Amino acid sequence: MESVMLDELEREIVNHLRVDGRAPFRRIAAALEVSENTVARRYQKLRSAGLLRVIGSVNGPLIGRTSWTLRIRCTPDAADPIATALARRPDTFWVHLLSGGTEISCNVQARSDTARDTLLMDKLPRTTRVLDVSAHALLGESGPEVALDEGDHALLAALAMDGRARHTELATATGWSESTVKRRIEGLRAAGVLVFEVDLPPAALGLRAEARLWLTVRPSALRRVAAAIAGHPEVVFSAVTTGRTNLTAMVACRDSGALYRYLTERVGGLDEVHTAETAPVIRTVKRAGPALP
Repeated sequence: MESVMLDELEREIVNHLRVDGRAPFRRIAAALEVSENTVARRYQKLRSAGLLRVIGSVNGPLIGRTSWTLRIRCTPDAADPIATALARRPDTFWVHLLSGGTEISCNVQARSDTARDTLLMDKLPRTTRVLDVSAHALLGESGPEVALDEGDHALLAALAMDGRARHTELATATGWSESTVKRRIEGLRAAGVLVFEVDLPPAALGLRAEARLWLTVRPSALRRVAAAIAGHPEVVFSAVTTGRTNLTAMVACRDSGALYRYLTERVGGLDEVHTAETAPVIRTVKRAGPALP
């Protein structure tokens, strides 16, 4: 499906969903001067094809979760099955095969310290075909933790699968009334716990050169450089990290030439970046959303 290219109208629909993933189709239609049925039909076509999803993402630190990015070196025959197994986990996202197919990168949002330790110190090290695991905590400023109840967790799980799920569906998932569902979504968004994202393969927008970057930045300039990198249109994801490097990013460019220009001009133009390691993405096993059943 990643060979499918979006047309101009579909790109405009995606742009509106990036502003508000739960925006009513009628509002998008009015802005684009097309019918509501046209917008709904295009969205459903892309979603049914497995190409486009709106997902509800959770700001983990606000609910007591920790986020990590992993680099896993494997034997050549092990990378694919290990990446597939990681992708099946509900706590992973951005699972990629890199370079020559012997390295995996993925992000983990650990539900608890025990879950984190089980993965990092038990499951992965005991896999004999894993040669090395490097784990880096994702850092950033965060507000006070928000307490969630069972209904909140059920709501977030349902929205992770389908960020545009109807209030009736979410009421069934949580046992709440539709008015309570609506009010709680608004509250979680206002608190910064819940963010709606568009999950779309970059190739659908003509971006066929993806790479994972690990940068070493002068600590005194880290906040400014991180903000600059995050603002680049080529950047899909970025975060400050612990470890030998202190800033990581996932970038998507039109082709290898565009990637070269991004590295030499955009990243190279930041004097505070001392080193940059780049690993091309060979295959994306999992993007931002959870695996569909």
